[in-house]
Amino acid sequence: MSDAQSLIENRPPSVATLFLERVEATPEREAYRYPVPPASGDGPDEWRSYNWSEAAERVFRIAAGLIALGVRSEERVALASSTRVDWILCDLGVLCAGAATTTVYPSTKEEETAYILADSDSRVLIAEDASQLEKVRARRAELPDLAHVVVIEEADATPAEGDPDGWVLSLDELIRRGAERLKEKPECVKEAVAALRADQLATLIYTSGTTGRPKGVRLPHDCWSYMAKAIKQTSLVTEDDLQYLWLPLAHVFGKVLIAGQIEVGHSTAVDGRIDKIIENLPVVRPTYMAAVPRIFEKVYNGVAAKARDGGAAKYKIFLWAAGVAREYAKVSQDNFRRTGVHSVPVGLRAKHAVADKLVYAKLREAFGGRLRACVSGSAALAPDIGYFFSGAGVHILEGYGLTETSAASFVNPGESYRTGTVGKPLPGTEVRIAEDGEILLRGPGVMQGYHGLDEQTREVLEDDGWFHTGDIGELSDDGFLRITDRKKDLIKTSGGKYIAPAEVEGQFKAVCPYVSNIVVHGADRNFCTALIALDEPSIMNWAEENGLGDQPYAKVVASDQVRELIDGHVKELNEGLQRWQTIKKFRILPRDLDVEHGDLTPSLKLKRPVVEREFGYLLDDMYAGSREA
Repeated sequence: MSDAQSLIENRPPSVATLFLERVEATPEREAYRYPVPPASGDGPDEWRSYNWSEAAERVFRIAAGLIALGVRSEERVALASSTRVDWILCDLGVLCAGAATTTVYPSTKEEETAYILADSDSRVLIAEDASQLEKVRARRAELPDLAHVVVIEEADATPAEGDPDGWVLSLDELIRRGAERLKEKPECVKEAVAALRADQLATLIYTSGTTGRPKGVRLPHDCWSYMAKAIKQTSLVTEDDLQYLWLPLAHVFGKVLIAGQIEVGHSTAVDGRIDKIIENLPVVRPTYMAAVPRIFEKVYNGVAAKARDGGAAKYKIFLWAAGVAREYAKVSQDNFRRTGVHSVPVGLRAKHAVADKLVYAKLREAFGGRLRACVSGSAALAPDIGYFFSGAGVHILEGYGLTETSAASFVNPGESYRTGTVGKPLPGTEVRIAEDGEILLRGPGVMQGYHGLDEQTREVLEDDGWFHTGDIGELSDDGFLRITDRKKDLIKTSGGKYIAPAEVEGQFKAVCPYVSNIVVHGADRNFCTALIALDEPSIMNWAEENGLGDQPYAKVVASDQVRELIDGHVKELNEGLQRWQTIKKFRILPRDLDVEHGDLTPSLKLKRPVVEREFGYLLDDMYAGSREA
């Protein structure tokens, strides 16, 4: 048995245990960095820090406070908040109290929030602010077992008429109660951690399904302990790294990053305000960051649109540099695969050096100038966009996993990463491809099952531990996995041809700098169509330069000029597709797709059925009069 395998197989029962070990090992090292807005409301944020010892003091008091409220082993404590340092400390407090966290996206509507809290039997809710408190206050009659709501923002922790005595309290008050409990019984938290079992429920994450009620995925402590150890064995991050964490922590991708950080011991800057990412990166100057493909697409489209706005010459330079970046990345990766050395011909290296001065260096500075690697997950990254960033020196390591597998089942291995693949399985995870191409996984990261849904669990989880992912993929001879599509999303045209819509959509995002989202449609049809949503900042900048600056977004995207512009990009896309994949007709949507309208999940995944249902009239219009086989 190798040392790496031994460390994984002899892992402790919980991340709570790992947290205690981390605090003991490096108490004075920075653990978390977080922004504090100026009191006046004007000016830049001030960034403050907790070292591991300071974080532990707060975590222990939260844990002891929950114990004082009567929370017992494996009872659920729900957490409804945006990404902030308090989310992490509260989650660790729940785990150190021996309880289990139910994660709730802050964007979740009132009805679904009540459903999740009731279905999970959550006894306590930790709510970020008044808006999260009001969601449950309005549904309190449906939540008789919800004993307390702890509000992070102290000013919002105000009881209302009709609230039971002590039903609402602030996080600061919980911490004060915890401090008192620790005075009475100093070892109560450490005793709760010592009593944790590997198979004990740690986290209940509700999948944001495209139809029907969300399902609660039961992840025991062992899943996170395994993930923490396995992530360390990949050697992608070291204790000297600084991570920038903005991902929603209610999502499994964000959760696994917390576990990995505790085991590795590096520092993490935490700020979930998406509108602050561009401003924060040059200030934080991270060396490591995880993101979803939409973020990289927006950066790419923004850079391309800015170059186009700078005039024909500047845009021509950008297109040349983008082409050089892609060629450089492909040649370099191919040579590394064959020889173990990243090498390119002298001529290409010279072109790359010029392009670096003109384009790439500025791009890297926008990321803070120190970014060593990014991990992309949650959805497929278009290979052309991946190659562009790779060639520009922003290395995007794609990974793969699901809520049901604790997020990180595959990741690209450092400098030997291959754009267009999700890398190799984490140590301890097994993979096989079923006869129909479906990816099956088995290992310590796989869930226990869906909460209270035995039949649905049996549909995806075999008795011998193999989990059916619902994704279609291919394994290379040396173990790299490429995802081709979701099993349920594969399109079969009326002519019998199979099409992977995500592949076509990804290619369009690489050729069109104005696209935000695209939905390729064609199941049981005799040709493919597309619904295209345009990125508002990019297309409005174009509008300003082309005589439409006085028009609102809805009128701009409905204009003949914009339709002609996008038609050119669709034709460019079609040139690289097989005949049956080509987009014969398209419609530009009157608005962008977003979480608020239910078009995207909180992790920015596309909800195809929702979009196709809402804009079905546009699909019907495109197929009107055509002969459907």
